[in-house]
Amino acid sequence: MTDALQAMKALIEEINHHNYLYYTKDEPSISDAEYDKLYDRLVAMERETGITLPDSPTQRVGDQLLKGFDEHKHRSRLWSLDKAQNLDDLMAWHTRASKLVNDYNSRNPENPLPPLSFVVELKFDGLTLNLTYENGALVQAATRGNGVVGEGILAQVKTIRSIPLTIPYNEGIIEIQGEGIMNLSVLEEYNKTAAEPLKNARNAAAGALRNLNPKVTAERKLNAYFYNVGYTDGLAFEDHREMVDFLRDNRFRVSPFVKFFDSIEAVVQELESILSMRNTFDFLIDGLVVKINDMRTREVLGYTDKFPRWAVAYKFEAEEAVTTLLSVSWEVGRTGKITPVAKVEPVDIAGVTVQNCTLNNIGDIERKNLKHALGSHVLIRRSNDVIPEILGKATDEQDGEEIVYPEHCPSCGSVLELKGAHLFCLNRLECRPQLIGRITHFASRDAMDIETFSIMTAEQLYQELDVRDPADLYDLTFDDLIKLDRFGEKKANKLLTAFEKSKQCDLASFLFALGIPNTGKTTTKVLADHYRSLQKLMEATTEELVTLQDIGEIVAESIVGFFRDPVMQRSIERLLQAGVNPVSEEAPAVVNTDNPFFGKTVVLTGTLSAMSRDEAGKKLEAMGAKITGSVSKKTDIVIAGESAGSKLTKAQELGIRVIDDEQELLQLLGMA
Repeated sequence: MTDALQAMKALIEEINHHNYLYYTKDEPSISDAEYDKLYDRLVAMERETGITLPDSPTQRVGDQLLKGFDEHKHRSRLWSLDKAQNLDDLMAWHTRASKLVNDYNSRNPENPLPPLSFVVELKFDGLTLNLTYENGALVQAATRGNGVVGEGILAQVKTIRSIPLTIPYNEGIIEIQGEGIMNLSVLEEYNKTAAEPLKNARNAAAGALRNLNPKVTAERKLNAYFYNVGYTDGLAFEDHREMVDFLRDNRFRVSPFVKFFDSIEAVVQELESILSMRNTFDFLIDGLVVKINDMRTREVLGYTDKFPRWAVAYKFEAEEAVTTLLSVSWEVGRTGKITPVAKVEPVDIAGVTVQNCTLNNIGDIERKNLKHALGSHVLIRRSNDVIPEILGKATDEQDGEEIVYPEHCPSCGSVLELKGAHLFCLNRLECRPQLIGRITHFASRDAMDIETFSIMTAEQLYQELDVRDPADLYDLTFDDLIKLDRFGEKKANKLLTAFEKSKQCDLASFLFALGIPNTGKTTTKVLADHYRSLQKLMEATTEELVTLQDIGEIVAESIVGFFRDPVMQRSIERLLQAGVNPVSEEAPAVVNTDNPFFGKTVVLTGTLSAMSRDEAGKKLEAMGAKITGSVSKKTDIVIAGESAGSKLTKAQELGIRVIDDEQELLQLLGMA
């Protein structure tokens, strides 16, 4: 057995060496067929001996579904980075760092810090990984989470062949941080045969790594780049260059675009150089990271509550491209509003193929000089994951065909009415998209939260069971549902149970579900908190409503008009008769005004890991905060989670306080 173990160890070492050459260095030394022979020999030896060693490459693909992700507490916190949106922000960061260094040196002339030098790295657009090695063996892998606690995804990470299962450094525990990505060329090949093509590489990587089935992860053929040693129990580096050398020596894949500079001016030149070539990379990046090279300087500069003072993320501006406007279609929403959607000649922006763009309304078309733009070149912009928008014509020439505004609803044929800059279909009782949209909205998570319900369900019920109103949902029976396509006993019973469960709801959610024009979740919460009775609200007057917070005359008239409408009154009456019971939450307890959110106007954006945005909003409201959906000069605080987009950008432009460190948020909420 000893001879067999030695032979297996030698074979594993040989295969892992070839994996390193192939997946990390892109320098394969043997053919695929030769590699397969080595791999098959190892599989046979493991079968014969009944032994599988921990670092065996056969362990990279799991066979069993995991029951869920366990929490993993990082040994060293994973920090967010301060953001520089432009060169002025970058120079301001440099000025602050220089001042701190100069202040320190003036107090410590006998042991000054060295002149500032910098490292520039690519900011990969994937999913952050934190790997834990103990005595040289990979023992855990986790997502970033909130920076303190992440999700354990070891089985998934083991499928990434550029990640070593063992490393030469075997002296205690070490955490290595990097980014899991999907190469664009791999995404392209994957989509050629995929039943459901993936939309972009970033979501493809994140979705694969957070999939409970490691086989799904393996099918995506992910890659990973590493850039930081987050924790060691004894290892130290003099500068970042030494850390990068350590990563390479231990077989981690390091970006080839790690550059070192002695001046901020040279850094700026590098930023401009990378910006000009960003679309040539085989992976997505959304910016660059600039760090101070010297480790002792990093230690002296330290951290704010949110981020290290010695690093900054230089975010790329929204990308723009010129393409041809092919056509404009008109879509009907649940409120009857007609929205123009532009189709353009497909164009690639930051690794995403854009074909459809936003045109808000006919006023937007006029303002952007697009009335005669069909067939013309137009300028489009895409920022983060926001739907691309048309900025205007690329030239001043009137060389295009006219965009003809519809006079009749594209769905039901009713005459349209112009209200301000928007066209509306007023046929609420027979216009299919309005009715399906209203039912889908009613059942959505933020409204009645009817589980398993989707727009496809709404369309099927409309088409086959004549469901035209939300109240019709509660009249459906098992016999109705079981005869539908794709509805077995289990699905039918599950939906009926969800209908029954939804009947017990809070008043704010019920009001939001009704879809009152010009109101959103914030307004319906204000109404529920003030009136605490559906009947009292239905009897409210415009004069009463305008006295409430953030309710102006237009919104007040919309609310009164909605509840005076006989069609809406009958629908609400039927819902109540069916057993729907909207109950107001109890009046909140007296708020302790001595907290950082009392009286503040707060906007939540992005994704939080410790709780949902709804949960965070409720906790903030309980502390006396006012939650709104848009950023303005009246906003006091913006809480930005992962993948925060235009709201974060606007907050930074207006100089509004931003909380983008979830651990800080938890502390301010009294939860940490």
